[in-house]
Amino acid sequence: MGKYFKYIIKRLLFAILILFGVSVILYVLIRVSPNDAFADLIKTSHANSSDEELEQLLYDSLNPYGLYDKSFWGIIQGYFIWLGKFLTGDMGISYAYGKRPVSEVIGQYMWTSFGISFASLIIEMIIAIPLGIKCAVNQYGKLDYAATVLCMVGIAFPSFFLGNILIKWFAVDLGWFETGGLNSVGGGGFIDTLWHLVLPMFVLVVLNIGGLMRYTRTNTLEVLNADYIRTARAKGLSEGKVVYKHVFRNTMIPLVTQLTFTLPGLFGGAMITEQVFNLPGIGNIAYQGLFRGDIFLSMGYNMFLAVLTVIGVLLADIMYAVVDPRVKLTA
Repeated sequence: MGKYFKYIIKRLLFAILILFGVSVILYVLIRVSPNDAFADLIKTSHANSSDEELEQLLYDSLNPYGLYDKSFWGIIQGYFIWLGKFLTGDMGISYAYGKRPVSEVIGQYMWTSFGISFASLIIEMIIAIPLGIKCAVNQYGKLDYAATVLCMVGIAFPSFFLGNILIKWFAVDLGWFETGGLNSVGGGGFIDTLWHLVLPMFVLVVLNIGGLMRYTRTNTLEVLNADYIRTARAKGLSEGKVVYKHVFRNTMIPLVTQLTFTLPGLFGGAMITEQVFNLPGIGNIAYQGLFRGDIFLSMGYNMFLAVLTVIGVLLADIMYAVVDPRVKLTA
């Protein structure tokens, strides 16, 4: 048990170091960028204020978070002020979304992104994993070639291109779907919401299923060539037992760790896809906030993604050590 504890502590320290580096880079990028966009956002929310009042509002908004003073020592000191606020859960106020706390904005909209991404991930796994194993078992067969070509085509499609094509065909020309938002005008309910999500979920599945299928196929081929698989076949086990009892279980080891990297995508949103279909997910909300100059939302969202990414990597390291005894815990 002690070796697992040391391994986790070491990975956790690496994770903290990575987050520290990301926070420094993000803070520096925000500080070297001009405040004009944020000043315009303040001006839009206080249209009747004088220039002196607007400058005071800008100071009152930025200074408590160490983002106003542009002197060298002001920037250094400001980093620790901002970091201290972030560690206490105070990410600032989002002026683009009703002067609400950034943490509240992220907490509200990330669940829409999570629902779409999680449902898409389940569909991808149901299709890609069995298909990848089947293609590996029948390597260079017709199914393998056909699936490979289709997956490569899907991966090559930009999300905005595929999304707009689907909108043109199925929403505009055929009128089968409505685009924009989660509900029809004057409508509502679970079925209505689900119908609005068919096209964006289809885009996410098409874009991601190829990578998961190819990853599964590659891992399965490695397992099929292992010595213990040849031994199992030599013992007279049927091909079905060899594949589903031995190959499938060992193929799942790298797949389990690979899926932990999807954590940022689950909660962080699919920014381009959400924007194309005008969905109120955190990816689209963060993009709109960045476009409007909401620096607090931009910083909070990017740090949120960094934390999710580091947690995903940490979980992958831990799960890989648990499911695969070949991993050296002292590494």
